[in-house]
Amino acid sequence: MKRKRGEMSRRDFLKGTMCAAGIFTIVPRHVLGGTGFTAPSDELTRAVIGVGGMGTGHLGYPGARLLAVCDVDEGHLQNALAKAGEGVKGYKDFREVLDRPDIDIVHIPTPPHWHALISIAAAEAGKDIWCEKPMSRTIGEGQKVVEAVQRNGRIFRLNTWFRFNDTFYGMGTPVAPIKKLVESGMLGWPLKVTVGETTGFGWKFFWSGRTDLKPEPVPAQLDYDMWLGPAPYKPYHPHRVHATFRGYWDYDGGGLGDMGQHYLDPVQYFLGKDDESPSRSKSMLRKQHPDAASSWRRVVLRYKDGCEIILDGEGKDAGVPYIQGPQGKLFKGFESDIPRLKEKLDQFPDPAPQNTDFHECVRTRQKFALNEQNGHRSCTLVNLAKTAVQLGRNLRFDSVQQRFIDDEGANRLISQPMRAPWHI
Repeated sequence: MKRKRGEMSRRDFLKGTMCAAGIFTIVPRHVLGGTGFTAPSDELTRAVIGVGGMGTGHLGYPGARLLAVCDVDEGHLQNALAKAGEGVKGYKDFREVLDRPDIDIVHIPTPPHWHALISIAAAEAGKDIWCEKPMSRTIGEGQKVVEAVQRNGRIFRLNTWFRFNDTFYGMGTPVAPIKKLVESGMLGWPLKVTVGETTGFGWKFFWSGRTDLKPEPVPAQLDYDMWLGPAPYKPYHPHRVHATFRGYWDYDGGGLGDMGQHYLDPVQYFLGKDDESPSRSKSMLRKQHPDAASSWRRVVLRYKDGCEIILDGEGKDAGVPYIQGPQGKLFKGFESDIPRLKEKLDQFPDPAPQNTDFHECVRTRQKFALNEQNGHRSCTLVNLAKTAVQLGRNLRFDSVQQRFIDDEGANRLISQPMRAPWHI
């Protein structure tokens, strides 16, 4: 019997060879000119995998021509096709998208429990990757993404941009002058950064799971088995999927999982911590429900050099500075207790420039400003906090080995088992 195009790569994927180099044998057109080659005159092309909610926003991103959309919900898929216009093809299985040799870039705005699996498969298929936050649901998944992207020489972008663009959330300032202030040394060292409601950052606690769910019939338009993918099987209920999935540990981590990387990546950047993780994670709360995420009080992430990141979940730190050092404080709106701060800051050099044009990075094969490596470290901040919240206890972490110290219960959350046949 004649084999249909793409059949072998999908079957191999299900047999567990996803991480083997060469699983996808089709060579993308942008590497035909040699390793890392993209002809400057070539038009870049892309696909969006996951087009419900956040994914609809990715449809209109400029810089590359949209060729394909993919979703396991027929309603989402047809809505995306109607918005995308002519020439865009729809798929229900992301592996068929990755089989296409004419697609250069894959956007991944799926729920987070799919981020690592699809990112790794895309890297093995020779695609460059634009992935939504959080980069991965666990620390171990993030490590595997880093390995796959670097092994295959891919360009990776994480879709949170506050380390290099826009006024970020409630601070009323872009991050560049904050980075400049920290590098100037005027605040002293070590620094304490408080991320909470009083410094302009709300944790979206409405992303809380429910513990009273009763099974309901799966809608005909939804492939629920594929939606779950690597996540443990749980009976279908509409609150588990689509707009409210973030309230469940199997798929995300409440408001902490949803917003944490937006809030914490700029902090990692201006503290200069892109190559390390905190050594301690201190939680002040009760152990959470094993399925449904909910609110929490406070988490302290502490680096070896004494720098701390305070995650204030109660909003009780009224009047607290965003950054506090032994020689000065910085508040919202770039207010400070340092006299003539802006005048003094003018004497110092600006932060080093960053590569913030993703499509130019694809063409030149230069790392994007927020890539698989520093993105994994900022996602690790989120996952350290999530682990402390889930377990309700203090943790010690080896930043080099990326393992918890003397806590096998916490280490089991680093690389969690996936539902067969999915694994990385």
